[in-house]
Amino acid sequence: MDRVDHTLLELLQRDGRMSAQALSEVVNLSARATLNRIHKLEDEGHIEGYRALLARQSIGEHVSVFAEIALKDQRQATVQRFEQAMVACPEVIACYLVSGRYDYLVRLACRDLNHYRELTNTWIDDVGLGVDKVVTSTELQTVKEFAGFPLMVRTTR
Repeated sequence: MDRVDHTLLELLQRDGRMSAQALSEVVNLSARATLNRIHKLEDEGHIEGYRALLARQSIGEHVSVFAEIALKDQRQATVQRFEQAMVACPEVIACYLVSGRYDYLVRLACRDLNHYRELTNTWIDDVGLGVDKVVTSTELQTVKEFAGFPLMVRTTR
């Protein structure tokens, strides 16, 4: 990847609907050459997909909760069942395996705190998931939302 590819990734990460023509004007290539580069970046797996970011107020009231979850054991079967449950749960909007006192950091979007409590109680009661402990932090205000990864341009010597 060269500097043009990095620029395209940065621009598309900010606005995935930017036209090939608009992108081409920034990177000083033809629209066709720019589109070819974008297709190559997609084919090589640098671009995994495109999605719309919804305005949170448009989807109705909800509570955003961060849950630190510790499993009872680290057996592969337990880990797989837990991770499959997180992937299948629509309320789970992000789930990370982390190091430290807890095994997972999970971000959830729930109707209200009662909905969150019912959901996590279900996880704790499901022996197969192996959930030992859930520690909750409720989001009070979003200061900065994820808007893409910083692109570090490698310099060659």
